[in-house]
Amino acid sequence: MKHLVAIIALSAVLSVGLGFLHPFGNPRVEPSKGLNTLLVHATIPAQAKTTLIKECADCHSNETRWPIYARLAPGSWLIERDIIEARKNMNLSLWDQMSQDDQEQMIEKIIHEAKSGEMPPLQYRLLHRESQITPVDIAALSSMQMGTPAQAETHTAGDAARGQVVFQKRCTGCHALEGNREGPPLAGVFGRKAGSVAGYSYSAGLKASGITWNEATLEKWLNDPDMVVSNNKMDVRLPKAQERSDVIAYFKHR
Repeated sequence: MKHLVAIIALSAVLSVGLGFLHPFGNPRVEPSKGLNTLLVHATIPAQAKTTLIKECADCHSNETRWPIYARLAPGSWLIERDIIEARKNMNLSLWDQMSQDDQEQMIEKIIHEAKSGEMPPLQYRLLHRESQITPVDIAALSSMQMGTPAQAETHTAGDAARGQVVFQKRCTGCHALEGNREGPPLAGVFGRKAGSVAGYSYSAGLKASGITWNEATLEKWLNDPDMVVSNNKMDVRLPKAQERSDVIAYFKHR
């Protein structure tokens, strides 16, 4: 019995001691300024701000709460790894330093992730049972969606050169013209059947959609993918009609 107690005590001491090592990096060094400093200057609806801070800030800001178990290795190493990755994807503490275009893209990704049910990740939900995003939360986050109604927006005919700039700026985070990335390759997408590139893992909804990509279907898809196919992997939309027209013109020649 004494040996067992000694082993348990030694294991606890080792776990705490190893918790001060950071094999994936140390996210604890980022200064905490308080949740009330987040999104102060963000031009998004108040309820959306509240939801982001309540549901996302623990991983996606410098205001992470570090419970006791987050000091016990090797679990602490996995938590720190996840926090580092989460902040790379979105850090609310840096929101005011982002350009408007980057903020718009981030908003589109937030809404998509919320609707998909992929956030928060399973390992976080297992430790925080109350963290599940609700339909009310999704509605609040969806209110951030930017863009001018199409009927109130004027734009010129699509221009392939401008479309190339938009593609490089808004699309290459997930897509390339050739080869799979997070999204499928887009060379030859105009006139192609949706979900048909061999070797890419499309969502079941897109593969079953029967869509062929032309001006009309691409316009709808780029404006709001979720309205075209509810089960999809597209994180970003193009809310500006001019950008959609230009990108479609670019796709026609690729």
